[in-house]
Amino acid sequence: MVMNNKINVFLPCRKGSKRILHKNTKKFSNFKLGLFEIKFNQIINIKNLDKVYVSTDDNKIINFLKKKKSNKIIIIKRAKKLADNSASTDDLIKHVSQIINTGNILWTHVSSPFINTENYNKIVKKYFFELNKGCDSLMTVSAIQTFLWNKKKAINYNRKIEKWPRTQTIKKLYEINSGVFIASAKIYKKLNDRIGKKPFLYELDKLVGFDIDWPNDFKLAEQLIKSKIAKL
Repeated sequence: MVMNNKINVFLPCRKGSKRILHKNTKKFSNFKLGLFEIKFNQIINIKNLDKVYVSTDDNKIINFLKKKKSNKIIIIKRAKKLADNSASTDDLIKHVSQIINTGNILWTHVSSPFINTENYNKIVKKYFFELNKGCDSLMTVSAIQTFLWNKKKAINYNRKIEKWPRTQTIKKLYEINSGVFIASAKIYKKLNDRIGKKPFLYELDKLVGFDIDWPNDFKLAEQLIKSKIAKL
């Protein structure tokens, strides 16, 4: 039985962005501080929230957080070597294990604006439920159920049996959409990873799991908000 149901959120927000200049803080829809402001408003209202650790080298974000004056917010000034483009996710995982020593860690990104507070609460609830059933962690995924090939052949269906099967009959594969990763601090320390050996795959609707990675993604996300197709 899981005893500690508190959640620590880890939100990485480095200043540099290769594909979208100032992606984290660029004005988005009606939000002056853009994707960061949206994500902060979502995660600060998660049930059973213990602390929010924001790892950043962006002074705009730091100043925004200081004005909140909340004891739930922990600002981690990102070291230069971790803010560099050459820094790997593995480096960042080690960084997390050094700043969060206990409890459960929910790692999320500002680039997933449609994972709102309601979604987070459902995901967290499912995490604790699945821990009691034998899983040791959780990550969000998007299902892929279409024709997939490598350079030479189909990889998710057998053309010797049926060249063009109905897509509904193709076995699902899952793309990690990087919306949410949840694991205990112990797993970070022991495995140097943000998931354990038996992660539960939490399938998100493709719109909810939409990840802003390219300039056109940013524009599309704004249009989805304006048209009220997606909600924050």
